[in-house]
Amino acid sequence: MPSVCGGDLHFGEVTNPARPREVVGRFARSGRAEVELAVAAGKQAFPAWRDLGAGKRAKCMRAAAEVADGLVDDLASLLTAEVGKTLGESRGDAGGAARLLREFADLASAADRETDLSSDPASYAATDVLVRRVALGPVVVISPWNTPIHLAFNAIAPNLIAGNTVVVKPPEVAPLALTALVAALAAVLPEGVLTVVPGEGAVAGAALTSHPDIRGVFFTGGISTGREVLKSASETIKKVAMELGGNDAAVVLDSAVINEDMVRELVVGSMGCAGQICFNVKRIYVHRKHFDAFVELFVDLAGHIVVGEGTDASVDIGPLATEEGRNRAVRLIEQARAAGADVRVAGTYADSARVDEGHYVLPTIITGIAPDDELILTEQFCPVIPIIAFDSDDDAIAAANGTEFGLASSVWSTDVEHAMRVARQIESGSTFINVHRLGASVSSTPFGGVKHSGLGRTHGEYSLLSCTEEHAIVRFADPARDLPGIARWNHLRSSSSTS
Repeated sequence: MPSVCGGDLHFGEVTNPARPREVVGRFARSGRAEVELAVAAGKQAFPAWRDLGAGKRAKCMRAAAEVADGLVDDLASLLTAEVGKTLGESRGDAGGAARLLREFADLASAADRETDLSSDPASYAATDVLVRRVALGPVVVISPWNTPIHLAFNAIAPNLIAGNTVVVKPPEVAPLALTALVAALAAVLPEGVLTVVPGEGAVAGAALTSHPDIRGVFFTGGISTGREVLKSASETIKKVAMELGGNDAAVVLDSAVINEDMVRELVVGSMGCAGQICFNVKRIYVHRKHFDAFVELFVDLAGHIVVGEGTDASVDIGPLATEEGRNRAVRLIEQARAAGADVRVAGTYADSARVDEGHYVLPTIITGIAPDDELILTEQFCPVIPIIAFDSDDDAIAAANGTEFGLASSVWSTDVEHAMRVARQIESGSTFINVHRLGASVSSTPFGGVKHSGLGRTHGEYSLLSCTEEHAIVRFADPARDLPGIARWNHLRSSSSTS
């Protein structure tokens, strides 16, 4: 069974967002036939992989991590060509595969853990109860284009240690690096355990999420696509875990001290990867007494950002990944300007930036914007950040909670108790205090969204819960003992049993 499933295929092209006329590579537009091959391979491989035990699966995963380590530099160059982000950002993305494979290999004992509940008083001292976690079967992992490798392996690695076989559907915007990596790792894993089916979401993705032999769907992406994935998976009652969009609010309290270190964190948290990270800061609410000072310092620091081609070592952020994303960013800016908002453009272009050709947008700070503006209520996914003044904690909390999103958020103050009181009232899967950017969500804490921002949690043992089902084995140790609610059936005992 090949790691990349395909037969008579049509192909799509991937272009460089910094140089859109440059073709980076081609990818297979897989259809239902290729999906059937991949799922059949995963189904056939599943019993042996499951029964191997987590300890031996961990050894396989560590061997795969060694292969992934050796590919980081090549994959990073390919990712930058596909997505446009800087080489440093791409190395972090590509390096996530090996790190996550090892991290979840280290959880082998948790994956095989069985819990004895026999001493629980609820067992009525009449039963032996054993609860174990069991693998689901073949699953599909659908990765987004902004961080395709890291976010794919955030689901691939826990599924592998849990005993599931995995079919990967890469994003059609950026399928090349992830497809190459999965194909390389599949060669060192047992046949059929890991396969990749590149293709379009409406065809290959839909065929996978609706397939009756796929028992779990792990999706990271936008809300609109997430809704379609959920509908498709519901037809065959699959287990589903989703990390969807974020419109993360940062709240700077009146008890905060405005200084360069704090504001720099928020600049990095909002502008990293050109604003194309699901839990980047997307809205900043600042107490009115700090507002002017905060905005001026934010604009000043953002002015040092250099925008250009991701291969340029002097560059801080690259182009947006898609022409559609750039066009939307420009529209949001012009829409705010037309409504009377104050629009400030910061940063400079490097010599490497082909501004008239690439999908470039300079960091843009918008104030004086209406609370119902599209930029406030939706996820912009670009380096455009609205900053809004508030007068009380209640106002800030209501504004932060006033969208359909709830992935992450942050509260900023030198008064930790004040920050904690506000944090407890914000509706999001994570609320950070005095930090809000990549690296803030450590692997020992659960990560995921509320409301329209997702289902389930990832990281560590929380990921294992999404990748398995509980199986309770209950033995009635004393058949002669009555349990509550069944004593009235004693008259059904046969005469021979009472003679």
